[in-house]
Amino acid sequence: MHLRLLTLLIPVLTAFGSTVKAQQDNDPQTTGKLSSLMYHIDRMYVDDVDKNKLVDAAIVSMLAELDPHSIYIPKEDLEEVNEPLKGNFEGVGIQFNIIRDTIYVVDAIPGGPSERIGIRAGDRIVSIDTENVAGVNFKNTDVMKRLRGKKGTKVDVSILRKGEQTPLDFTITRDRIPIFSVEASYMAEPTVGYIKVSRFSATTMKEFREKLTELKTAGMKDLILDLQGNGGGYLRTAIEMADEFLGERKLVVYTEGRTSPREDTYATKDGLFEKGRLVVLVDEGSASASEIVSGAIQDWDRGLIVGRRSFGKGLVQRPVMLSDGSAVRLTVSRYYTPSGRSIQKSYEEGVEAYQRERSERWASGELTSADSIHAADTVKYFTMNKRVVYGGGGITPDVFVPIDTTYSSDYFGQLVRRGILNTFALAQVDEHRNEWLTTYPNVEVFAQHFEVSEAMAKALQDQASKEEVEFSAEGWERSKELIELRLKALIARDLWDTSAYWQVINAVNPVDRSFQKAIEALSNDTFQRMGMAKQ
Repeated sequence: MHLRLLTLLIPVLTAFGSTVKAQQDNDPQTTGKLSSLMYHIDRMYVDDVDKNKLVDAAIVSMLAELDPHSIYIPKEDLEEVNEPLKGNFEGVGIQFNIIRDTIYVVDAIPGGPSERIGIRAGDRIVSIDTENVAGVNFKNTDVMKRLRGKKGTKVDVSILRKGEQTPLDFTITRDRIPIFSVEASYMAEPTVGYIKVSRFSATTMKEFREKLTELKTAGMKDLILDLQGNGGGYLRTAIEMADEFLGERKLVVYTEGRTSPREDTYATKDGLFEKGRLVVLVDEGSASASEIVSGAIQDWDRGLIVGRRSFGKGLVQRPVMLSDGSAVRLTVSRYYTPSGRSIQKSYEEGVEAYQRERSERWASGELTSADSIHAADTVKYFTMNKRVVYGGGGITPDVFVPIDTTYSSDYFGQLVRRGILNTFALAQVDEHRNEWLTTYPNVEVFAQHFEVSEAMAKALQDQASKEEVEFSAEGWERSKELIELRLKALIARDLWDTSAYWQVINAVNPVDRSFQKAIEALSNDTFQRMGMAKQ
């Protein structure tokens, strides 16, 4: 715990009746300032003030002076913030989008209460507990407030479904709903498995080990681990994942801070995939726990890192509970890769500049050209096989993959942002579900043979026009391949699951060829040329 910060907060909180007691800081002049100010505001200020709001503002301002990842979480937001990392919540078990003031079911979570009673992708929710929810400007939070609730409680929903003349009424009994962090898992080649992990939560390793075992049973010899866009999560989960790839007693990561002595963490046991070639996909959205895993893999030459430079978050937070049920996630140490690299990027210019750095990679050309990557830390570090790596701002990949912007257009952007592609895909699946499932009995057959017809493309263009997205012949021609690929992938998701979406996208993605580069690396001599450890 960062005692200096905590003791700065204590006088402010106790001024409003808090029962928090803690050892006072050795600088009474500093803490006395805050106590004195709050005392005089309380007794002398011209207007009534919201004292709790003042305290919250004081906490937020103090944390902003520390680093970008020390944050304050109000009591009412704490449960929602923690849900993705806990790996579950209680509710009805659907994923939804609000498009044109209509609540569309994107997916009914397999095994969840909604899926069990027959709710499916494409359904439109028009009422919840007799309250009209269509065309009333509902936000995501409004929907969640009405659908989530304690396990065992019930909620009535009325649904419109294509092909049904009247609304369908369902009574859903809420249950504990898993939040899956393994988004996709499939055999990409006869001996190559693929797993995409979206976050490092409390349940990630259970999911990951199950999928890894399934793929090995299916004949997997090599693995592509996709951590693109994975913003991190629990440090312990990252360590456990790295442990599955590294031999016993190999250093995974170490942490160290001003009041936290160095703590080394080692691989502890036989992992599920210590033998076999490994490729890890990362990009500018891969952060924190993702960087722990990819950094350890790279430093031990255990696998190949493919993609673009990762985010650069090498700070460790610890939760500190405050007296009213709110909390602070306080940075207590930095983490370092086995070679000694700190991959935390600089935050000396403040929070705004820190957050802006990711978008500035576009302006500098870093996302489209490897030559534009300039490591902030010029000190050289060495992997097990004496390859040179750098710290100071993320994990730089062994194989760089640029983003191809030639397929982008404003027309495509509007189709995505306005939700038109998503809604159109749901409507098409509603209309053709049985036909397509008969024609394409599995994802592999669908991915190989399904094509977006000219009639379907024209129908999409017409739907977009109805939604006031003016057709652009130039934009269509420029983005046609990308639009049709995204539509095909969305249809696959609605017919099967999220894994099917990635199976379609990965195979021919023209914008980001990281997956294709991984397959190529496993098919040629890249591992030998890069000096990867023999497996």
